[in-house]
Amino acid sequence: MPHPGKQARIMIVDDTPENLELLAEILQSRNHHVFQFPNGEMAFRAAENNPPDLFLLDIMMPEMDGFELCKRFKTSEKLRDIPVIFISALDDTENKLHAFSHGGVDYITKPFQEEEVHARVMTHLKLHQAQQQLEQYNQSLEKLVETKVRELLDAQLATNLALSKLTESRDYETGKHIERVQHFCKVLAEQLRENIGFQGIIDDAFVKNIFHASPLHDIGKVAIPDSILLKPGKLTEEEFEIMKTHTTIGANTLQAVQEQYPGNEFIQMGIEIARYHHEKWNGKGYPEGLQGAEIPLSGRISALADVYDALRSNRPYKRGFPHEKACQIILEGNGSHFDPSVVDAFEEVKHHFEAIFQQLQ
Repeated sequence: MPHPGKQARIMIVDDTPENLELLAEILQSRNHHVFQFPNGEMAFRAAENNPPDLFLLDIMMPEMDGFELCKRFKTSEKLRDIPVIFISALDDTENKLHAFSHGGVDYITKPFQEEEVHARVMTHLKLHQAQQQLEQYNQSLEKLVETKVRELLDAQLATNLALSKLTESRDYETGKHIERVQHFCKVLAEQLRENIGFQGIIDDAFVKNIFHASPLHDIGKVAIPDSILLKPGKLTEEEFEIMKTHTTIGANTLQAVQEQYPGNEFIQMGIEIARYHHEKWNGKGYPEGLQGAEIPLSGRISALADVYDALRSNRPYKRGFPHEKACQIILEGNGSHFDPSVVDAFEEVKHHFEAIFQQLQ
């Protein structure tokens, strides 16, 4: 689209040669580049190959009148946004309304007045240019917003990774455990999404959030003393009570972050996972003893993922179980430790768990 005042490309369609010549002369005197066509079919083919900046259409034409030609323009992806001005000797209100209802932006009556033609043409060239500039601005704004949102998400994920790595600095095995649980949660969530009972609950955003938020499940262990966290033997009852506080410590830490970013689903899921990944379906877990569906879904998923990895992993006080034994123990916890729906999903994807564990040992 040229700048108003500079040469614009205008197509005139009229079956009367005198009208074509007169309009062409008026427009060319104002530096516009004019294309003249005596019928609609020729004009449509030419416009498809080389779209103009503006159409001037006569209404009363044989074979294809101006209304039908305008309708065809509006069905073309290339041409539908180009403004159409109707020209006609018909000056009645009904024909003018008909012209506007077919997508015309203006109506010029014959005989032509040079200044009127020029004024109306320039008005719609300027409007069309403004609309194009606004569309370009909106597209640029959308891209800018998309870029900024991506930058913010990347920053959040980087912060998440940095926080989760704090636990790895205390215990290398805990770090590998974090990575495996992250992938276990994603696989379980994707499988659960196939369950009709979770359709509308688990979507792409849920899967993405649980993958990126699950590494935060043990963030509270940063506050647990080395004498307990790294103890080679079984914990005493008092030590275990201290160890259990990693759930609330982690959740409370993330809660403080959420206060700065209210409504952030990613952080909210991180809070749920940190607080509830040790709850049990039968209500005998900690820290709150929630039962059944009282436990957030993200907590129920991460609970099974966490236990599977704990069963498989070597510890100073035990050897890790093989995959088959770990699966057996999880099945034994169906309906007591674990949500039955999550166990059903695990049954479908347990071979993926084994592959993930082997890859991230």
